[in-house]
Amino acid sequence: MRFVISIIKIEKFLITKRIIPCLDIKNGRTVKGTNFVNLRDAGDPVELAKIYSQTGADELVFLDISATEERRKTLADLVLRVASQVNIPFTVGGGISSVEDVNILLQNGADKVSINSSAVKRPELINELVAKFGSQCVVVAIDAKYIDNEWIVHLVGGKVPTERNLFDWAREVESRGAGEILFTSMDNDGTKDGFANEALARLSTELTIPIIASGGAGNMQHFADAFIDGEADAALAASVFHFKEIKIPELKAMLATQGIAVRL
Repeated sequence: MRFVISIIKIEKFLITKRIIPCLDIKNGRTVKGTNFVNLRDAGDPVELAKIYSQTGADELVFLDISATEERRKTLADLVLRVASQVNIPFTVGGGISSVEDVNILLQNGADKVSINSSAVKRPELINELVAKFGSQCVVVAIDAKYIDNEWIVHLVGGKVPTERNLFDWAREVESRGAGEILFTSMDNDGTKDGFANEALARLSTELTIPIIASGGAGNMQHFADAFIDGEADAALAASVFHFKEIKIPELKAMLATQGIAVRL
């Protein structure tokens, strides 16, 4: 059994790892905070998307972070403007709660959608979206905070704790057909102290679908650690890219020197 697990880990390590900038959108602007609060402006999302597409990002994630809290739909017109500037896979999330919501976003240029609070409130939504659009289109985002020795899932941009455990929920998400999980550690988010690699490694071990690491990137080694120690399939970051603290071509070159497969 250990031999089989080792083979799986080796195969996952050899798969090309993805670098994904994230556009957190509020009031039509890209923002970034720490631990999901204290947001500051990070620029125009359309311009940032164009730059990332031209400078080596593997994918792009657009999250309308206030859509659920404000009980409205994702900004489809802004999605269309961003999509017109990119030629890489484009994932959109925020306020999605139905097949029709996804239809609108796909028609406006999204390649995949990310659901979070709506999936926890009504898990059948995952099955419905997978049946209509396929697993490859459905990403489930999970925001979790480490409380009393347990990773607790939170909703509505991290504002509402649930009784769900990260790993139990992740296994259910996979069983319902989701194609990927985007795991954000609320404790690490914006701290620049590195990703939650122990939790990432457990997710990677217990699940077979790709795991995207989010929350905590502060330097290039943190990405390497997420891929090696956390066994993540992709790493997502925001401020280090938005404020030009890390340039994607340089990051990929550094990862390659550590034997991590990346698209150069």
